[in-house]
Amino acid sequence: MDPTPAELIAARPHLSMHAADGLLMEGVPLNAVADALGTPTWVYAAGAMRARYRALAAAFDRAGLSARIHYAVKANDHLAVLRLFAAEGAGADVVSGGELLRARAAGIPAADIVFSGVGKTDDELRLAVSQGIAQINLESAEELDRLSALAEAMGGTARVVLRVNPDVAADTHTKIATGRAGDKFGIPYVDIVPLYARAARLPGIRPVGLAVHLGSQIMDMAPFAAGYARIASLVTALRAAGETVTTVDCGGGLGIGYRNQPAALPEALAGTIRHAFGGKDLHLALEPGRWLVASAGVLLASVIQPKQAGAHRMVVLDAAMNDLVRPAMYDAWHGIVPVSAVDHVAAASPAYVVGPVCESGDVFARGRHLPALSAGSRVAILDAGAYGAVMSSTYNARPLAAAALVDGARWAAIRPRQNVQALWADDQIPDWLATPP
Repeated sequence: MDPTPAELIAARPHLSMHAADGLLMEGVPLNAVADALGTPTWVYAAGAMRARYRALAAAFDRAGLSARIHYAVKANDHLAVLRLFAAEGAGADVVSGGELLRARAAGIPAADIVFSGVGKTDDELRLAVSQGIAQINLESAEELDRLSALAEAMGGTARVVLRVNPDVAADTHTKIATGRAGDKFGIPYVDIVPLYARAARLPGIRPVGLAVHLGSQIMDMAPFAAGYARIASLVTALRAAGETVTTVDCGGGLGIGYRNQPAALPEALAGTIRHAFGGKDLHLALEPGRWLVASAGVLLASVIQPKQAGAHRMVVLDAAMNDLVRPAMYDAWHGIVPVSAVDHVAAASPAYVVGPVCESGDVFARGRHLPALSAGSRVAILDAGAYGAVMSSTYNARPLAAAALVDGARWAAIRPRQNVQALWADDQIPDWLATPP
């Protein structure tokens, strides 16, 4: 059975329901944010993000592990979010030249940035070398050869790790699994030792270790344990062959309980990593994203109208799949709670929660128990801080939503709602197309 709105709120310490002000994020009524910025609007809790980061760092400290945390920028790339994690001491894990420059704009030093991704262009590799980032996670022999030629031509040396595909399946959605044989990511396990030896002898290349990332939203430790065991055996084999291995990038992937289901704790991940790599004299790195920011964000939406469609009660929101695509793309479940305290305690019945986009897949929830919401009522779609705004589009000519950051009792807009005219401001019409009469 799905958790009730009250159970969802109770499981998220940064959320509470106030009898007069309705749903609060930290000390801020979300109605106040919606009144000022309209809806749909993303709202993020700074305190919740700091708490998650500190809990993760503390878990590794207690395990006796020195692990560098590189926040996965792809989860939520807003400059305010990056600045917040930079202030906590985090580095960045980036997967494009744009993310690299975004991290730098937020104040993250180049020496604290790692560059992952299966398809880095020549320009992106040159950028990484010129910036002097901490490491480039190489994903193929072909990429190794390209980087060697580019770095040598620039007169530089690139610190690299080889990303291993360990052929380990994680119990997660197939579209976010990355460590199986046949997935596009990484270098097959059996090819690592000879390729590492070749990398050590190429100009412009300094191999320092290995990386692995099994996927996202992983809820148990078994896949991590299996993947890390394969990496540990490669470290042993490489050192036995006389190669220098000083670094292991353990990736990210730790999941959260969207439905309040039990989720793996950072202490469990730290213990799994210690079991695999403890005593091996390695610099360890992590690339968490979702675990740090997902639960800290909500998408505020307003009801356009209720609709009865045969036996189905529907609630049509002003937010849509172009704002939050996860339900349409991954069949993802997100909690949906009323913002009004009156709605919160009203009798509930099953409803479809849908958006206005002209697609049958524009559905946030089916059969969700909610009160009889009328036009103008507001809801908060929970756990939308990761892979929400970053995956938004302007499909159906819908402007990008506004965004706000809450920090204790204060809040600020961190992105205005996109102006509709901005959607076509960069369009160009060729001269030969006549002006319409």
